Amino acid sequence: MPLIDITNPAVIIFLIENYEKENRLRLNWIHKHREKIQQAATLNREPTNYFETDVIAHTMIEGLATTTRDHIVAGSNRRKKGLRDGKFIPGVKHLRHGHSIVDVNLGDPAKDCRLKRPDSDLSLDPIMRPVDTQLNEIIYKPKPEFGRKQYLKKRSESWLENKYYFAECCNWDYGWRMKDSALHQKPLYGRCWHLTRNLRSRVGPQPDPSHYKSSELPGPTKFVSI
Repeated sequence: MPLIDITNPAVIIFLIENYEKENRLRLNWIHKHREKIQQAATLNREPTNYFETDVIAHTMIEGLATTTRDHIVAGSNRRKKGLRDGKFIPGVKHLRHGHSIVDVNLGDPAKDCRLKRPDSDLSLDPIMRPVDTQLNEIIYKPKPEFGRKQYLKKRSESWLENKYYFAECCNWDYGWRMKDSALHQKPLYGRCWHLTRNLRSRVGPQPDPSHYKSSELPGPTKFVSI
């Protein structure tokens, strides 16, 4: 919007008339409410003898009607049935369905009789797998070839995934059920891999590169310039 040209005589007359009109309206309003303005400015008001408790009581009385109305509405809403979007809502008895050890193919009920139970049974799943019968017979055979110590020794040699259904601590996460993976590639940076690659190569094992050697001691260098 362009600025007003205040040097124009018509614009000057228009502004003067509006200023005078605004001043006249302000004076009329002040004369009309002179007593109220003077009373508010001097704080000379009639005493009402109201206390703070009177103000609180007045607010509470005015709110009783709202409380009564809300109580009536809430009473009618409580008798209504909630809308259900789904016809089937699973409960506690459906927690095991599809999530048990047998359903996720981690156990066989034929090998572990503890897994033969209905879905309504919410008892805890077994932690350890059943012990092999041949390994269990070591305890009942005579010493020193057999017995408790030999049983514990043989038991410690078996893999953890053959003794437990799940990894019970974070230390077992590395290497847990590696046989299930389809990737059986050997590590590319392992010691055995480097040894196998060098022995099977066409030229045989080679010495380490120069940057693998330790740094030379300070002093005269052995480098010969060309």
